[in-house]
Amino acid sequence: MFGFIWYLIIGGVLGWLAGLILGKDIPGGVIGNIIAGIIGAWIGGTLLGQWGPTLSDFYIIPALIGSIILIFFVSFIMRLMNK
Repeated sequence: MFGFIWYLIIGGVLGWLAGLILGKDIPGGVIGNIIAGIIGAWIGGTLLGQWGPTLSDFYIIPALIGSIILIFFVSFIMRLMNK
């Protein structure tokens, strides 16, 4: 139970940091941050592999890079849809 909560917290922090680095708001607020962090961790792990420091089964550097990639593409698609 605590592992799942910790997983959500780390995912939210990673999504929030990725949004700060890009200077873009993530749609959905806190839930959007959590989703971006968790999916970004999967994307980063798939593209970059598993390396670097870990925290609650997250490889921090690939997860952050994956979150940045995800937020970039989501914001790009949202910008296209608003035109």
